[in-house]
Amino acid sequence: MAPLTESAPAPPAFGPADDAWMQAALALAKRGLGRVAPNPAVGCILVRPDLGDPLCGGRVVGRGWTQPGGRPHGETEALAQAGALAKGAHAYVTLEPCSHQGKTAPCADALIGAGVTHVPAAIIDPDPRVSGSGIARLKDAGVNVRTGLLADAARAVNAGFLSKVERGRPWLTMKTATALDGTIAARTGESQWITGPAARRRGHLLRAENDAILTGIGTVLADNPTLTCRLAGLEDRSPIRVVVDPRGETPVPSNLTDSIDIAPLWIITGPDAPTDKLKALNGAGAEIISLPAALGGRLDPGLIMQSLAERGMTRVLLEAGGSLSASFMAAELIDELAWFRAPSVIGADGTPAIAPMAVNSPATAPRFRRIATIDLDDDVLERYLRG
Repeated sequence: MAPLTESAPAPPAFGPADDAWMQAALALAKRGLGRVAPNPAVGCILVRPDLGDPLCGGRVVGRGWTQPGGRPHGETEALAQAGALAKGAHAYVTLEPCSHQGKTAPCADALIGAGVTHVPAAIIDPDPRVSGSGIARLKDAGVNVRTGLLADAARAVNAGFLSKVERGRPWLTMKTATALDGTIAARTGESQWITGPAARRRGHLLRAENDAILTGIGTVLADNPTLTCRLAGLEDRSPIRVVVDPRGETPVPSNLTDSIDIAPLWIITGPDAPTDKLKALNGAGAEIISLPAALGGRLDPGLIMQSLAERGMTRVLLEAGGSLSASFMAAELIDELAWFRAPSVIGADGTPAIAPMAVNSPATAPRFRRIATIDLDDDVLERYLRG
């Protein structure tokens, strides 16, 4: 899978104040994760260098981030907050301001009209409707534009949007919670709970940060999950629940169908799913997505990801059993791992997090690099990126 690329020129030198303002804008952008698809999550900080303490780089006059549903955009939110104080401001934006007319006017035009004089932007927007044209429009109007400020951090925040635009599929994070030996359940199938409350809360936060959560029919039948976000204050941040269910076996009723008023439910089925089962699921409020069967009657992970991208998904969290996890791992579709480990050992008669993948040599095994280790009471969350 080709890596995400950035076509912006090498960044010029930025000062400590520039870094601080962009870090603040990136923190704002993260507030939109899981809520703005198919749009990017953008943060914007408006700073007047001529106001406030010059040692701090000026005074913030406006803050904004992309709102639920993808609009208003972060720039227009910040401009609305700043009002007349936007004139002469520097706009720190985490993504190139848009230049095309959609349901709202272009953000580049709004910044120009408000009298913003400088726009430090983290990265260029690869969307063909923008792709440098927003920067060009600002420059043509006499605005000083610089790109490349904290570009790597900005790409990480918008990895999902960039993946959808550049690769035609969402960014996929596999989340699993295991004992030290990589098992997700005891030999009886019992899995509640391997990790403690702090780790489980962090898992719910991951759900809130993604557009969709993907699981398989095996998990549905074994656990009857709800797959919603149940963190206090974030109950409205539940992602779309997606079940890979080739034969339409998701029970009606179930915790999934009984919670459609909280979050949508999509069932991805194959050509052999019985009509009566699909009708029952549809009647319960689930959306049916029918895909052709691949070799052996299984559904193609690549087609699953493509179908989710076509429906606007940019960030998907895979919470599944070993078989589905192995199929996406073998297809090289997992971009990131969120691996929770508990300080326990279940043994070889437990259920592995990833089913057999016919790897013949360690040299050919999928490789990831660790980017973070987070202590969660007695448990640990390790985060990895592919490659």
